Amino acid sequence: MPLIKSISGIRGTIGGTPGINLTPPDIIAFTSGYAALLKTRFPSPKIVIGRDGRISGPLVQSLVASTLQAMGVHVLDAGLTTTPSLEMAVTAHHAQGGIMITASHNSMAWNALKFMNEKGEFIDAETGQALLQVSPEQILYSPADKLGGCTVVKNSISHHIKSILKLKLVDAELVKNRKFKIVVDVINSTGSIAVPALLEKLGCEFELLNGEMNGVFAHDPEPLPEHLSELSNLVVKNKADLGIVVDPDVDRLAFVCENGEPFGEEYTLVAVADYVTGKEKGNTVSNLSSTQALRDITLKNGGQYSASAVGEVNVVARMKETKAVIGGEGNGGVIYPKLHYGRDALAGIALFLTHLAESGLPASLLRARYPNYEISKNKIELAGKSQMDLIFSRLKEQYQKNKLNSEDGLRIDLDGEWVHLRQSNTEPIIRIYAESSSKVVADHLAHKLIRDIREIQKELK
Repeated sequence: MPLIKSISGIRGTIGGTPGINLTPPDIIAFTSGYAALLKTRFPSPKIVIGRDGRISGPLVQSLVASTLQAMGVHVLDAGLTTTPSLEMAVTAHHAQGGIMITASHNSMAWNALKFMNEKGEFIDAETGQALLQVSPEQILYSPADKLGGCTVVKNSISHHIKSILKLKLVDAELVKNRKFKIVVDVINSTGSIAVPALLEKLGCEFELLNGEMNGVFAHDPEPLPEHLSELSNLVVKNKADLGIVVDPDVDRLAFVCENGEPFGEEYTLVAVADYVTGKEKGNTVSNLSSTQALRDITLKNGGQYSASAVGEVNVVARMKETKAVIGGEGNGGVIYPKLHYGRDALAGIALFLTHLAESGLPASLLRARYPNYEISKNKIELAGKSQMDLIFSRLKEQYQKNKLNSEDGLRIDLDGEWVHLRQSNTEPIIRIYAESSSKVVADHLAHKLIRDIREIQKELK
């Protein structure tokens, strides 16, 4: 797979050819470039680094740590941790940046570097573009007497959990009194350390599935329903109250109901936001490809909903702009500003369990409270970016009577339903998302847009 260089970091499959796969020269180049940028703002920066459980993690982390020290940066090494734990460690240790080594939901063949600022948030587009423009001639390594040091940080996850338990809307005693029985799929990554530690504090009985910290993922690590059959079966077999699944770096979260049915990855944020906005009146944000159920719940609870471009950085920016009390993405990413501005599965678990305990309902009946929408996800190949621009221009003309949003690709709202088209950052394709209260209608909408695009493509030949 090609090496993916973007404003948020660098991602690729381990091994192979430099510049094509993720290799030591690529890791060193991006790490030193990031350090060089940071040193233009902070003469003697400290950077927190950590990794998820994938098997290439120790190798990549040693390269990152050594490169930072060679740049004269003091390294705070958190070792095995989660992305939200590392984000919080940046501010807890008054560091000037952070690097999380994780390819998130990608398979174990992949790894990546995610760069953070001094607030423990992913770097913005401007900083990311500057990083992409750093050339080897701009890199100045430190002499022997100015090399950076290294301090081991052992408490990133425990500090994170303590902070969650202090949240006003997390009621540990209420959760303990419900005596939840839970099955947790932690995908043989750092969730096997973090999730049990949280559930123990919340007084839950739990069983781990894929709970070895060996980095060998037992199934596709993206927490989608088609990957959760083993978890669903175990929830029913054990007569558990809930199934929980996280991705390898523990920033995405999905649930399985007591009857083995998926709660729905899109509805993780909906349920948590319903609880939060029911207690703290305020606004919400998700991206343009997320379910409109969040909008419905927000309006019901007296707030205003806003949509942002896809990407955590964009969601966070819109949340700050609208003073949102909760936000995130429909991929199971919950962002709760009273803790920090980052997707956080551990915070999502604590807030959801409090909500479930307070409701007195089984998970399936809690899910039944929410508007039911279905999303259809499709894609179509392109001949290049210029073709995409022409296609979007034609579609805007064709659907000019509808509400259009071109902030991120093109979203078309159609009487309670919507279609969102956006170009992939990694492939020559347009991704097409359509939502309706009926899966059949959502599929029909998506296929109609695909037919429209194919007709335009024929005209452009």
